[in-house]
Amino acid sequence: MATVSLGSPAGKWIMVSAILASAMAFIDSTALNVVLPSLQKSLHATGADLFWLLNAYLLMLASLILIGGALGDKLGRKKIFMAGIFVFIAGSAACGLAPNITLLIVFRIIQGIGGALMIPGSLSLISSSINENERGKAIGTWSAITTVVTMGGPVLGGALADAGLWRYIFFINIPIGLAALLILWKNVKEIKDDSKDLSLDFPGAIAIALGLALLTFGFLRIPAIGFNNWEIYCSFGGGILLLVAFIFIEVKSKYPMMPLHLFKNLTFSGANLLTLFLYAGLGAGMLFLSLNLVQVQGYSQLQSGLTFLPFTVLMITIARPAGALADKHGPRLLLIVGPAIAGAGLLILSFVKQTAGPSAYFTTFFPGVIVFGLGMSFTVAPLTTAVMGSVSDHFSGTASGVNNAISRIANVFAYAIFGALAVLFFSGALSGRVETINISPNEKHAIIAQAADLGNAKVPVEISAGNKAIIEKFYHESFIAAYSNILKISAGLGFLGALMAFFFIRNTVVKKGNIIVQTH
Repeated sequence: MATVSLGSPAGKWIMVSAILASAMAFIDSTALNVVLPSLQKSLHATGADLFWLLNAYLLMLASLILIGGALGDKLGRKKIFMAGIFVFIAGSAACGLAPNITLLIVFRIIQGIGGALMIPGSLSLISSSINENERGKAIGTWSAITTVVTMGGPVLGGALADAGLWRYIFFINIPIGLAALLILWKNVKEIKDDSKDLSLDFPGAIAIALGLALLTFGFLRIPAIGFNNWEIYCSFGGGILLLVAFIFIEVKSKYPMMPLHLFKNLTFSGANLLTLFLYAGLGAGMLFLSLNLVQVQGYSQLQSGLTFLPFTVLMITIARPAGALADKHGPRLLLIVGPAIAGAGLLILSFVKQTAGPSAYFTTFFPGVIVFGLGMSFTVAPLTTAVMGSVSDHFSGTASGVNNAISRIANVFAYAIFGALAVLFFSGALSGRVETINISPNEKHAIIAQAADLGNAKVPVEISAGNKAIIEKFYHESFIAAYSNILKISAGLGFLGALMAFFFIRNTVVKKGNIIVQTH
């Protein structure tokens, strides 16, 4: 398969189209968290509605992204990439026009379908089109720019939310997507495998999609109905059985959508384990940090978004050089050090208690954000390089799909599992505090019932005026206790990711001219 130089016109157009499409998809996950309070008020949504809104998109993405990667490999990477962009634009336009929360959740599902076709295509185009000795640099550039746009999402989201324009978070995708489609149509050639076989693994696709959906549904229902419930048993049991069936189907299939032999490569397996642990910690940590800033620490939505600006600056300056270092020396050391530093940053953030608000940012949250951003900047490009470099070009779309699916699965499960844990931690801390004041059992029950809303808990109307300030203080203290525990667990997941790199990831063999060089 012919490849092009990163600096050639064709290479530049491929990079631009991949960056535009990826940024369009990734910005949703960061900007939407910031606009949730405005969205909730505008559409009269409950806390549970918001939780489903976040996960509807991620669930479809996680369930179908493997199909998207396989379709690109077999039918043409450009063709499937463009189809995904079109569906994502249509879903975004519908989300921006949604009159109620139910339809918004439905339209987020459409966005997820588009993202599942689009996201693997961006990396697959780069991996299969750019010269092998420049791929690390290309992926580093892609990582840096998409992360800048992605992490700029909270700033944009905060500004739009404070102005009452949260719907433009979705509308902004339309011109970006149309530009990407125009570039692909006019300047990028079709790239697909030489194989004439176009068979698709439909049984495997159905099994993985339904299995993940059932497991996710079970996790999302635990906070509402508890673990000891027939819905949970059926969801978990059915989900596990379907995932086992998926593995069996892949073993027996002549044309599997997720070739299990890829996992015989320790680097591929280790990189995906690292992704699972690190991105679960990232998703939970960033969600609860955002909630803490707005609901407890007194930050506006724009100020909350601006707290991530140092992260963005670090990604601009470090991600691309990190990709180049991975090319030259191999990704292993960076993938050990990076997640460990990121875990340390989350650990530092876990020790921040009640602050004086935005005026105290530089002495409270700033150090942890800097350390966390440094760790992620060392990790993102080398991790992608390790995944894509551990497989042949023939499986580039599949490898990208597997890794992206795992990162989305990590986020879905993080929101669900850590959401349930946070309610448990919050309730426990709140119960202990409520016992210290003299109120009736009914009042205690009403106070603790608000724990499901976490930082948005409101003092019940039956509480006397003299106790309202005390209860509000208890809510804040209890949320901070829950936040601290969640961030510590997230930090542990970062350290676990570093261990995966230490035990499994090996530096790859690279070809320079006619000389084979083993990197160390």
